Amino acid sequence: MFTQRGNEVKDESKGMDTAEEKTSKAVDIYRDTWVRFLGYANEVGEAFRALVPVSLVWATYAVSTGYVTADAVDKGKKAAVAHGDNPGKTTRVAVAVVDTFVWQALASVIVPGFTINRVCAASLYMLSRTTKWPLPVRKWTTTAIGLTTIPFIITPIDRSVDFLLDSSLRKLYDDEAKHK
Repeated sequence: MFTQRGNEVKDESKGMDTAEEKTSKAVDIYRDTWVRFLGYANEVGEAFRALVPVSLVWATYAVSTGYVTADAVDKGKKAAVAHGDNPGKTTRVAVAVVDTFVWQALASVIVPGFTINRVCAASLYMLSRTTKWPLPVRKWTTTAIGLTTIPFIITPIDRSVDFLLDSSLRKLYDDEAKHK
């Protein structure tokens, strides 16, 4: 069974991390290349919200959601290949897709998008209360604060989503695996 763990996918049927197998296997386009940054498009959109039309911000969410969906489908295909014609293949593929989609949706889109949105909203509010800077300067400063925040939130959010899923949804997967 494939499960998401931060930036790594674990193949629990083999007990090995695919990160360790990277040297002998093909590169995972969704984790090991520039394509990974498409998952962060909505955070960039949120950082620029004060400067661009809202429709452009929503377009960045479409890019991130496309990335999440493509990664989930990819992990499902990999699980299907890994399990061949073994019993329980459909369940294991479904688990791989659901786990990857839920993890990526939370860790790449929902939580960081909300976080950057609130950081930028609070920054713009605080700058309006504490400075006499013109509005365009406050908006650009807010955008800079939002962009600067992104690298600092990634790891804590990834680990928090791991903990959340390990404490909830993944318990269902583990129970399912024990019965097979």
